[in-house]
Amino acid sequence: MFKQLKEDIAAVFARDPAARNTFEVLTTYPGIHALIMHRMAHELWKKEFKTSARILSSVSRFATGIEIHPGAKIGKRFFIDHGMGVVIGETAEIGDDVTLYHGVTLGGTTWNKGKRHPTLEDGVVVGAGAKILGPFTVGKGAKVGSNAVVTKEVPEGVTAVGNPARYIQKDKQVSDVEVRRRDYAQDIGFEAYAASQNQTDPLLEGIRVLLDRMQNNEVRMNTLCQRLSLLDPTFKKQKDEQPYSDEELKILEEIRRECESQSKQSKV
Repeated sequence: MFKQLKEDIAAVFARDPAARNTFEVLTTYPGIHALIMHRMAHELWKKEFKTSARILSSVSRFATGIEIHPGAKIGKRFFIDHGMGVVIGETAEIGDDVTLYHGVTLGGTTWNKGKRHPTLEDGVVVGAGAKILGPFTVGKGAKVGSNAVVTKEVPEGVTAVGNPARYIQKDKQVSDVEVRRRDYAQDIGFEAYAASQNQTDPLLEGIRVLLDRMQNNEVRMNTLCQRLSLLDPTFKKQKDEQPYSDEELKILEEIRRECESQSKQSKV
């Protein structure tokens, strides 16, 4: 048990730059106090001294503001930063090197007995105020953003943000359509400020539809120009010349505006 405590203290130094010395950590960190009392309560729980275990966990909650059910299973080098308002349910399972910030809830969504709380695999980081509710797994190395509400499994290595949570993958493969859309947006000088391919936002989806419509219309215009040049050789332009005249650019701009208005009407 002392070896485990030593690892828990080392985890504090590794993840909290405000920690200065071991005495300070042992005397002023409620996360360490709650963890020490939980490990004692959990041993009582396993030995069927359940009432004593619940009493000890209640004392821990009163002293630290952190509520950990004695039945919860917690791995090595677990760190609760600040800690106030953290709630960990009976059937929750936490792996090694997991970090929770204040206000986190590992809760259930049913009154039925059995597994009803989440499992956090090794290296998971859960931001302040996040709620993880249900008997599913948060994969190894995953991150849950502050105030996120997670009610389904989180794959390994991704970040869950928002309410309801959506997943952001670092190494997400980009489809050919997305590459084509991105290249076309760069060609016309368009940049969606503060918007990424990983976001699922209605406005961003509308912009993507508009870009596709504009590109399709431009392809049709180029096809028409090519066919007109076959009918009328004088319609051909030199490669060094501007591809469109001022009059043609005005027509293209009118077509673009008409496409925008049609897109808005179709959405309404």
